[in-house]
Amino acid sequence: MRRVASLCLTALSTDRIRQERRRNSGPSARIVVAPAAPPADRLSSTPLGRPAGPRTIAPQPAPDRLGEDAAPGTRIGDCSCPRGGGWRPGARWSRDSGSREAVMEQAEALPPHQRPSIRELGRRTEAAETPFRARNVEDIQRRIATRDLLPSVAPPRAAAPAAPAEPPLVTVARTGNRLLVAAACDAARALGLHPGMAATQARALVPGLDVCDADPRADAALLDALALYAARRWTPRAAVAGADGLFLDLSGVAHLFGGEERMCARILRFCARAGYRARIAVAGTPGAAHALARFGPAPLSLCPPGGEPDALAPLPLAALRLEEDALATARRLGLERIGDLVAMPRGPLQRRFGRQTLTRLDQALGRAAEPIDPVVPEEAPRAELRFAEPIATPEAIAQAMAELMARLIDDLAKAGLAARILTLAGDRVDGAAQSITIGTARATRDSRHLLRLLGMKIETIEPGYGLDALRLIAVRTEPLGPETVAGALTGEPPSADLAPLVDRLAGRIGARHLFRLSAVESDVPERSVRRTGPLGAVHPWPDYPRPVRLLSPPERVENVVALLPDLPPRRFTWRGRAYRIARADGPERIFGEWWRRTAEAEAVRDYFQVEDEGGERFWLYRRGDGVDVATGDLSWYLHGVFA
Repeated sequence: MRRVASLCLTALSTDRIRQERRRNSGPSARIVVAPAAPPADRLSSTPLGRPAGPRTIAPQPAPDRLGEDAAPGTRIGDCSCPRGGGWRPGARWSRDSGSREAVMEQAEALPPHQRPSIRELGRRTEAAETPFRARNVEDIQRRIATRDLLPSVAPPRAAAPAAPAEPPLVTVARTGNRLLVAAACDAARALGLHPGMAATQARALVPGLDVCDADPRADAALLDALALYAARRWTPRAAVAGADGLFLDLSGVAHLFGGEERMCARILRFCARAGYRARIAVAGTPGAAHALARFGPAPLSLCPPGGEPDALAPLPLAALRLEEDALATARRLGLERIGDLVAMPRGPLQRRFGRQTLTRLDQALGRAAEPIDPVVPEEAPRAELRFAEPIATPEAIAQAMAELMARLIDDLAKAGLAARILTLAGDRVDGAAQSITIGTARATRDSRHLLRLLGMKIETIEPGYGLDALRLIAVRTEPLGPETVAGALTGEPPSADLAPLVDRLAGRIGARHLFRLSAVESDVPERSVRRTGPLGAVHPWPDYPRPVRLLSPPERVENVVALLPDLPPRRFTWRGRAYRIARADGPERIFGEWWRRTAEAEAVRDYFQVEDEGGERFWLYRRGDGVDVATGDLSWYLHGVFA
């Protein structure tokens, strides 16, 4: 029996944009994640297609034991082991309200040091709080929300200020000469915005609207990545369905997750944690699941086998994925629901709406097959050897590595790929895993070079009592095609290949210690340079005089003697040593980049190249132009050293 689930990301484009902004804003930004889906035992599910019609099953909630309206003795704040009633069984006098009040009045009349304890009076618990018990309902709810499982004995903290609400977000795309809304978030839809509306009209209706360009490629890439994740984690048959969802074939896999409802609830919670709002439906056909996921009554809908006609009958015709022309014809004829089409004769229906309408209807009802094209996760190329007897010597491991490398290089050559990152993993007799990883600056299939890099790290393997198996995995690969080699045939002088040297140096001192400096288009010196790979492309340096070494950050100098506003310094003190200037050149005025930071709108730096009496050359700058106080505080800094 076939069971297909349709996962629909209701606001894919807008949720993706917001997630990208949160990632780019850095770890200090406040991340607001969509509320997680409720647990499987609390999630509303919709069994559809029963003879009595669709209905929504919602388990009865458990009695609220957190509120103040609960019966005495049943609130969590009263006792760690609640029982019925607020008085200890056995204190019969306390059950009588009259005698209880009289005894309490007598106890209140006694001096404080002679009053009996409340436990002696028959109460079940003391009124005083303990550091191991929650103080009140608010404390319990706060700890649950913040995952602070240990109750705190400190005073309750002040409530954190609420995060500012995000403005409504829409994406726009150009259609001909018009700029139309392509997608809108839930807040924008609540304000009357919808896809297909003119962008100018949307801006006029909602002041402060957040408008972004639509990026269908990024949305498709996200769906492809989600489909690969689903194929590896949920079901081996997962396919992209349209521009906003997936098809998941649950046949034979739902029982591994506790049933269809639990599995779907788990998928919804995963999407919620990732920051995407989603709906899911399960039916016997992809068409029915697609319709219920987008137009069903609940975020999680379950259609029993054979119940597709009854479940689809109340849904609109747009749930069948019909063309706009067919939908317009149906509106003119007064047809609004799928049930209206099912009741019509097939002959007139085909003449009026076309063959595609009948095909979509038959696919949704299970009368026609609708195959899905699942994605196939690509496994990383690998080669594996298992040994009859464990190996532990470096020579044996090196011989096995050579055999694995030969097999892996053959597989990569057949696929037209080359290795960038290789991992050698081994299984020890005691079950422990050993692995070493190497990387190359450029994709290569040179087995001798790769074996040399692995041999440099073979001493880090701890075989213990021996290795049972070895695996060589190409973690990262790239296509390798023919390249033009400079030489006599091309008329260019041959150039040395630095990639093997870079790989060997990276294997010895680490890849992060190898880099080149490239120029960046920026007026501020510390932003005008960045690191790039040792074989990466670099941008040419401008003709401005710049030191070979920049200090990060610039270091402040003291005891500077200089005449304002434009004369260079005569002496200064840096790192406890005094320098007297013999020659100087400048100033070179650099303004702040106001489009990056508001604080740099009026910032000014005056740079000077100076040479002391000993021949050392420095690059100094003064904050401010020496006239306007708003441009800087006239402090001096050393920013670089010349060769």
